[in-house]
Amino acid sequence: MTPPALPRRLAAESLGAFVLVGGGTGAIAVDAQTGGALGVSGVAVAFGLAVGIMVLAVGHLSGAHLNPAVTLAFAAARHFPAREVAPYVAAQAAGALAASACVLALLGDGGGLGVTRPGLAGDGGAIATEAALTAVLMIVILAVATDTRAAGHMAAVAIGGTIALEALVFGPVTGASMNPARSLAPAVVSGDLAGLWIYLSGPVAGALAGAAVYEWLRGAPRPAPAAAPDAEETSA
Repeated sequence: MTPPALPRRLAAESLGAFVLVGGGTGAIAVDAQTGGALGVSGVAVAFGLAVGIMVLAVGHLSGAHLNPAVTLAFAAARHFPAREVAPYVAAQAAGALAASACVLALLGDGGGLGVTRPGLAGDGGAIATEAALTAVLMIVILAVATDTRAAGHMAAVAIGGTIALEALVFGPVTGASMNPARSLAPAVVSGDLAGLWIYLSGPVAGALAGAAVYEWLRGAPRPAPAAAPDAEETSA
């Protein structure tokens, strides 16, 4: 099946990032305004559901990366064309920023708009934790998205479930971002950039490590670099 043209795929990525950040950080804002009605478990489920839903909705269109770290790791593993990395990352950031702006307008700045900060860990521990969490997430993504031996039809459940589990357990530790766009957006919109570098560097390092680990685990030859669809084929 011929994928959509790049602008349509970018729109799908932007929409997916919007729903992820809007649903997840919106849950944080609601939880703050209601005195903890959702709790850590409710917020974790919100993030997991948002991602799972968007994997189902746009996965067949753009791949549903929804995460700059995932896009970079896909390119490093030669499952995605390197020349499309920058447009994908820009689209993801744009969708996330729009979501944070909407959360602020609709729900106020309760919960700090979901800004991620090291909680129970210092800076070093937070980077290591974010890297480890993202590495596990990337292994799951590569398994269900690129390996025909895995149950690819369960991708939304596997990926959404991984995010929900990691957010449930490690949310109080680091915020369990695993996604530079998810952390960038509330930080920029709220003006609270302290510690943002942790959530830009940790997930990227973790995703690249996770990709390397899964490529070794699968034992398959490295694929040829992915090629972008020809303009003539995707102009419709």
